[in-house]
Amino acid sequence: MPYLTHPEALDHLLSGEPSYRVDQLRQWLYRTPVLSASDMTNLPIHVRESFSDHLWPFAIEDEQVGDAGKTRKWLFTAADGAAIETVLMGYPKRATLCISSQAGCALACTFCATGQFGFERHLEPGEIVAQVAYAQAFLRQIGMPGVPDHLTNIVFMGMGEPLANLKRVTEALRRMIEEMKMSPRSLTVSTVGIVPGIRQLANAGWPINLAISLHAADDELRTSLVPINKRYPIADLEEAATFYRETTGRRVSVEWTMMDGVNDNLDQADKLAGIAHRILAHVNLIALNPTPLSEERASTKLHIEQFAAALKQRGVNVTVRDTRGKDIDAACGQLRARSGRTKPPPTVGLTIGPRR
Repeated sequence: MPYLTHPEALDHLLSGEPSYRVDQLRQWLYRTPVLSASDMTNLPIHVRESFSDHLWPFAIEDEQVGDAGKTRKWLFTAADGAAIETVLMGYPKRATLCISSQAGCALACTFCATGQFGFERHLEPGEIVAQVAYAQAFLRQIGMPGVPDHLTNIVFMGMGEPLANLKRVTEALRRMIEEMKMSPRSLTVSTVGIVPGIRQLANAGWPINLAISLHAADDELRTSLVPINKRYPIADLEEAATFYRETTGRRVSVEWTMMDGVNDNLDQADKLAGIAHRILAHVNLIALNPTPLSEERASTKLHIEQFAAALKQRGVNVTVRDTRGKDIDAACGQLRARSGRTKPPPTVGLTIGPRR
């Protein structure tokens, strides 16, 4: 599986070949990725054939297309059966990829489909990077109508908590920045509040965007929604967010999933405004994309507008985000849930190619 191989150690895949073949392979894997090894045109046929059936560390279990072709979601299956969800969202001037860092999640946020099925395992750096490479290859070779032919933004907002898998996520980020030549400012890592991880990521030296999934502005409500808050309460999270901004020079954003009758009242808006001012954060509001096993429902459009207006009146920079992929189970964990994946499937073959 070439993407699971460290980029500086690709030579073992090309034993007996001239040394320049390593650079050619690295180019195909990281700079101009392709969907099939047969598309690596400057490599000898016998080299392409040697890993044609295991170019990718996963196979496609399911694929859905929505929003008139502008949103595409893949459910990938690793060799051990672990589920990996990835969502590609296209816009006129950008293409954003939402990637997973874990198969499942152990943090059990009440409204998240991923957390409802528990934790399988951490994803390896190559499995994280391969999601990016596959989407990049898809855009280049197949494309989306009216969408750029390359990724412009990567967000770690899929399955799993990135900072609970920090060592592997850091290596994946390094490969994206150093090997794939992506700007750190185009990368966003989202966390529900792993305070030590925020500080470690700040010290990594990259100006990566940090998004904090807050969802509640007092410890009592937040702990009921996001249990890790009991270990890392909001005050500690505010300190870590401030440290991140001061260390990296990047403004932190606060993600707030709008849930009807839960966190969409004016009292929460007032408390959230205080947090946003203290950590100098931008707030993103997004309606809940309901999950099969959750009782929470999305706030009404009126309540979202009133909540946003209350924040603006208090001087907070706020954006109401577009909800993409409702017609294709695009919230993290939904496609896995609707496919009946309450446990990993049997190991499958890893032949993979474009879906037409």
